[in-house]
Amino acid sequence: MTTHRTERDSMGELEVPIDALWGAQTQRAIDNFPISAQPMPAAFIRALGLIKSACAEANLELELLDQPRADAIMKAAAGVAANRYDEHFPVDVYQTGSGTSSNMNANEVIARLADADGQLGVHPNDHVNMSQSSNDVIPTAIQVSACLMTAEHLLPALKHLHDVLIRRAEELAAVAKTGRTHLMDAMPVTLGQELLSWAAQVASSYDRLTDTLARSRRLPQGGTAVGTGINAHPEFGERVAAALARATGFEFESAENKFEGIGSQDVAVELSGQLKTLAVALMKIANDLRWMNSGPLAGLGEIELQALQPGSSIMPGKVNPVIPEAACMVAARVIGNDATITVAGQSGNFQLNVMLPVIAATLLESLEILGNVTVLLADRAIATFKVRADNLEKALAKNPILVTALNRVIGYEKGAAAAKQAYAEGRAIIDVAEEVSDLSRAELETLLDPLKLTRGGL
Repeated sequence: MTTHRTERDSMGELEVPIDALWGAQTQRAIDNFPISAQPMPAAFIRALGLIKSACAEANLELELLDQPRADAIMKAAAGVAANRYDEHFPVDVYQTGSGTSSNMNANEVIARLADADGQLGVHPNDHVNMSQSSNDVIPTAIQVSACLMTAEHLLPALKHLHDVLIRRAEELAAVAKTGRTHLMDAMPVTLGQELLSWAAQVASSYDRLTDTLARSRRLPQGGTAVGTGINAHPEFGERVAAALARATGFEFESAENKFEGIGSQDVAVELSGQLKTLAVALMKIANDLRWMNSGPLAGLGEIELQALQPGSSIMPGKVNPVIPEAACMVAARVIGNDATITVAGQSGNFQLNVMLPVIAATLLESLEILGNVTVLLADRAIATFKVRADNLEKALAKNPILVTALNRVIGYEKGAAAAKQAYAEGRAIIDVAEEVSDLSRAELETLLDPLKLTRGGL
């Protein structure tokens, strides 16, 4: 049985698996880069399909491509955009820095699909890649895939987390607890206030990402090899952006300066920086949850996270905060990815960045895992934790720092002495304050009411 067929490119002949949709240039890349066995992400392949279809549509409108070939290319590219042929995109992430191998992989697969019966003579370079270069296709694919994943995957996840935080904050608005600074007892706050603080962090990340998308949507397609637009119609870039906008519902536009989008990856570095900021925020939230859940007997024990799985292979009955831990690991990965993208982003030499594939892969990984873990954090940790009111009340009753509320009545020095005595004797501050001040029990109960103290003021 024949297992291979012979394909040819400008460098000669080589064997390609008989059922493979790719051609000679893709096969050379497979042979040249046996590095990670990690192909380009599905979101990136989707973007390539969308771009190739939009380019065919633009070339048809400009009367550079005939109707039968354009229709065939657009139909084949739509299948690629639907991720129906991902197994035919095997090129390793660690390939040529321009991503030429991935661009040719798309050109060859789409040409073969478009010309399945051999009647149209669809050529990977002359027709599928018409008016294009890898140097503008791959940066455009990075931006298209990142914009779509941000808008369709991450931003909805952040909105969901924000909504859950707001809902739980409203439920717990009257639940007072000991505040902490330096991990030490401080003035009281409510659980609702803590959750609203997290919600504000999430909202700020949402706004930052939305702001960054305004620049990410400006596409360099049409700049071709170096940014001058050689071999592309002057209207090509605008028409491609318009076609992409129609196909996706996202407001893509043609970049005014194509040199920027080809020679640099500043927009990817900016987006990655916003993802790192979000990762830092999620790690803060996740670690707060872990501390609050710690125990259940020897820790803070303020909340009880939902039990999702056994926590130990040797200690029966142990349950761990697995979702916050997963969130912390995602955050660590995203922070590391940002370092990769930062180094890759400065690897633009003159008119081309030469680390495009690794930028695409790491940026899309960050977007995917952040969106996934954000929903899990919302649904399996924040939405479901139970409050251990007894522990909260017990800690509040003995918190000597409440004496801060008496500063304006008995003075700082007397308050400090009362706090030290309460610590030393393990007594409630209200009992000590009653002994060392002229205030009545009723006055002290009013002044030291933890819930009232969460509202600030005098």
